[in-house]
Amino acid sequence: MTDVKYKMFASSFEHPAGDYKKIFETVEELNEPLPATVTGRIPSFIRGSLLRLGPGLFEVGSEPFYHLFDGQALMHKFDFSNGQVTYFRRFIKTDAYVRAITEKRVVITEFGTCAYPDPCKNIFSRFFSYFKGVEVTDNCLVNVYPIGEDFYAVTETNFITKVNVDTLETLKKVDMCDYVNINGVTAHPQIERDGTVYNIGNCMGKGATLAYNIVKIPPTQKDKSDPIEKSKVVVQFPSAERFKPSYVHSFGMTENYFVFVETPVKINLLKFLGAWAIRGSNYMDCFESDEEKGTWIHIAKKDPGEYIDYKFRAAAMGLFHHINAYEDSGFVVFDLCTWKGFEFVYNYLWLANLRENWDEVKKNAMIAPQPEVRRFVIPLDPYREEQGKNLISLPYTTATATMREDGTIWLEPEVLFSGPRQAFEFPQINYKMNNGRNYTYAYALGLNHFIPDRICKLNVRTKETWVWQEPDSYPSEPLFVQNPDGVDEDDGVLLTIVVCPGAQRPTYCLILNAKDLSEIARAEVDVLSPVTFHGMYKP
Repeated sequence: MTDVKYKMFASSFEHPAGDYKKIFETVEELNEPLPATVTGRIPSFIRGSLLRLGPGLFEVGSEPFYHLFDGQALMHKFDFSNGQVTYFRRFIKTDAYVRAITEKRVVITEFGTCAYPDPCKNIFSRFFSYFKGVEVTDNCLVNVYPIGEDFYAVTETNFITKVNVDTLETLKKVDMCDYVNINGVTAHPQIERDGTVYNIGNCMGKGATLAYNIVKIPPTQKDKSDPIEKSKVVVQFPSAERFKPSYVHSFGMTENYFVFVETPVKINLLKFLGAWAIRGSNYMDCFESDEEKGTWIHIAKKDPGEYIDYKFRAAAMGLFHHINAYEDSGFVVFDLCTWKGFEFVYNYLWLANLRENWDEVKKNAMIAPQPEVRRFVIPLDPYREEQGKNLISLPYTTATATMREDGTIWLEPEVLFSGPRQAFEFPQINYKMNNGRNYTYAYALGLNHFIPDRICKLNVRTKETWVWQEPDSYPSEPLFVQNPDGVDEDDGVLLTIVVCPGAQRPTYCLILNAKDLSEIARAEVDVLSPVTFHGMYKP
């Protein structure tokens, strides 16, 4: 098949056959790696593993999981060696998974699925289990990343799970609360070139109020000790509301600063604790949106960690993924995959919605928040211009910052990409070369009414776009791998797992030229795979 490229998102594929429903169905793990059928030629510098995570078990016994982020964690791996490719997958043996399989029911409450007490217990033990408190899930279905010489599968709670990325064996559950003051950490750390890991999560701050801590985990230790044991908090951001922290999915980092965007999607802590006291609630029940609060944007110095108390404000928006951030001439520039307005996008990611027929999927997306790629710019010295004047003097952006009478600094973004119900999401860059630095190219998964059906490239300077797309094919987040002999920022390839349910070999790893999104090779296997969220390439 030939790939389809556009220089813009001029037309949109339709999916009336509804094949996309197959990426939200349960599959079995594999006993051994499957050899893949390769077409094209695998680049010689691709010698390693593509690791991906997502849900693989969408029901237990007769009990379904209800939300996209509830299915039990399945780890996928494409191995590349001398032009040969194999595919392997195994479930992560978390407590949530093992107990669900053992008891044939949902035992631990997930993001949008509530666990109920065992119906086989007598009335007294059921009554007491109601008030014992609900356990926090360790279902690590979102991402995998390195800490020191180890690899961890993660979600957004305090639990991370150490895995053997060669065998996909589950090794150890780690509770980050044992090491730092944190209630949970994101699945999107920022990793320095020396292997230092930074992450963010909410915590109890000073004076019994909520706050957000940036946690630093050092790189591999000379004495081979576990770097997690040396984790420490480097800086704390205040919360706009005392008992309602914002939902945080990622954060930005330049060479010298952290950028934290506090959106109007809040976790109502009282509801959250109430849900833990009496069963019948899940995480999704505890979110609420505050239109009036708008968006608060915070910055802090990285080393030594120091919060900078400037009051940056912007219009209400949803945010999951930062693309990149960098410093330029006294400004911090940061690019975001945003969703317009204050409503929580996860409200539209119930599995029942995603499994609807195409016309219904489109109807749901019509009333959902609309996606937009935005560039914001923060002045590091906001007091150098008089009130009411634009503080941004970078010649290449229309983003503005204006000091207002009340001392807040209002930020207006430059729109880098906007297409109705066409999201540029799950963004990636040449991380090794450009993370925290000025850059030109971003790559992403294109969501068409929330259905993933294209791979995109965006020039953030000129706003030019490229697209790879094929009929009834559902790709995943594209990961950039640099050509070691390359010089340009986009000298390399993109790796993505594509599911084409109607094909003879319905799952394949696609390798695209990052310059123009032309196909270089694909490695196909004759098993169906469900959706994956995030992952990494391990050389």
